[in-house]
Amino acid sequence: MLFEQRLWAGLADGSVRVTFRRWKRPRARAGGRHRTPAGVLAVDAVAEVDPAAISEDDARAAGFASLADLLRQLDRHGEGPVYRVDFHHAGADPREALRQDAALPEEELARLRARLDRLDLAARDGPWTVAALRLIADRPGVRAADLAAAVGRERLAFKTDVRKLKELGLTESLEVGYRLSPRGRALLERLG
Repeated sequence: MLFEQRLWAGLADGSVRVTFRRWKRPRARAGGRHRTPAGVLAVDAVAEVDPAAISEDDARAAGFASLADLLRQLDRHGEGPVYRVDFHHAGADPREALRQDAALPEEELARLRARLDRLDLAARDGPWTVAALRLIADRPGVRAADLAAAVGRERLAFKTDVRKLKELGLTESLEVGYRLSPRGRALLERLG
């Protein structure tokens, strides 16, 4: 689930604890977890609701100044059922600590190399992981479209691949582009 930046502080401190979404079918489930810039959210409940049953208190719990503001936001997303998603903040994104961990003992280095090898083997266009890490190291803060073009790749496929590196704690997203995390820089140094 994506949240507007204005809600991030409320997500982190727990004052925003519900969201209302217009979905054709639920895109969240009770017991699920979602990473956001404010940390991990644990979903407590998902239920289809009648928009007329949403209260002013519900709107404030969703981070809106008024029910009218919330309903206007929902109307921007067209027709369809409205779902209420109740959640709580479940802690920091574990990738944050992972990104900062630049200590790569031999066992961890071997695990990362094996994971990169598996990603390379699964790629239709051949090995890409180390080349992508080097490209990001050489060009931090450069738009994904420009990085993809530099290596003759399609932007969306490139971004999908960079997300795989992010899952391993090797890259960080910036407002524009990416950069290597301390862990990513340590890995590249060890790879030579």
